[in-house]
Amino acid sequence: MKKRKAKSILMWSGIALGVLLVSALICAWAMFGTSIKAADSIEQLEPGLYAMEYTGDYGFDNFLRKGGAKSDGELADYIISFLSHGFYKIETDVQTGSFGCSTIYTQDENGSYLFGRNFDWEESQAMIVHTKPKNGYESVSTCCLDFLGFGEEYVPDGSLMERMQSLAAVYVPLDGMNSEGLAVADLIAGDKEETHQQTGKVSLTTTTAIRLLLDKAANVDEAIALLKQYDMHSSISFAHHLSIADATGRSVVVEYVNGEMLVTETRVVTNHYLADCEKQGVGSEQSHLRYDTLAAHTGPTDGQGVRDLLESVAQKNYPQSDGHYEKTLWSIVYYPEGCFAEFYFSENYAHSYALVLLEKNGNFWKR
Repeated sequence: MKKRKAKSILMWSGIALGVLLVSALICAWAMFGTSIKAADSIEQLEPGLYAMEYTGDYGFDNFLRKGGAKSDGELADYIISFLSHGFYKIETDVQTGSFGCSTIYTQDENGSYLFGRNFDWEESQAMIVHTKPKNGYESVSTCCLDFLGFGEEYVPDGSLMERMQSLAAVYVPLDGMNSEGLAVADLIAGDKEETHQQTGKVSLTTTTAIRLLLDKAANVDEAIALLKQYDMHSSISFAHHLSIADATGRSVVVEYVNGEMLVTETRVVTNHYLADCEKQGVGSEQSHLRYDTLAAHTGPTDGQGVRDLLESVAQKNYPQSDGHYEKTLWSIVYYPEGCFAEFYFSENYAHSYALVLLEKNGNFWKR
């Protein structure tokens, strides 16, 4: 009788322990499952280039509800807190530096719009990010992994911890396009005057402003209206301007001068100010050279033509004589009406990755 009772107690203890373990696993999956799936999706496409898919809630609406961020440091604190649910904190050192970029907005012979973008930076790693948020538009964007500041030993698709760190790329897009055809790119403006608006609105850094537009804006008008609802704060200690275009024929640059948001219609943007203000034209000689090369283009062109235009202003055409090294880390041709893009990495214009939005089956990227 006693043995039977002891056996029964052990059995029920085992069942209770099993239930607790299963419950703990269920709770853990509820907390971390979406992030773990996104981390597990990270794949190296070639040396220095990675891709990631994030489907579900990555905390951006909560980020806005909490007041956003006034600096890259505040943003890093929020990202780590969200991804770890407050259980972990990591020190980051966001890299800074100057870079020169270019965008062009044009049409093909059928009247469809195309948006081309060069991102110029030092040799570094990059990530293509595909997001499907719970409360926003599907989008594809690109991130320079230097901007995450996790150090030289960091491997984006390495350990689980490193993969979880890589999820921060969602919050640091430098260009992208959503399923409505809105395309946006960040470019350094003509000087180092930082923007720090202080009107009491929710705060955005440059990169989180891009995330906002990709998630929430369907066209240029909506993008402008959204940006007016927030206080802007410069990322990486530089002046920025945003090149924004859509599938309807609108293309603008949004600049901040003396804390004021200025919007200028333009189909070409490089790294000098374009707004009709006291800073108009302020920027480097190379910026003006690249602008003039792109602005000289007239007439319709297709995706290959846009690729050729981007190659014509890639950094390989502007060798540095002072020992400073810079290259075009990526070029990308966005097709707003077709919801896809062609991505070229590290000045290799003979090979592209096709990035497809609204894809039903398989990866969003194709070699």
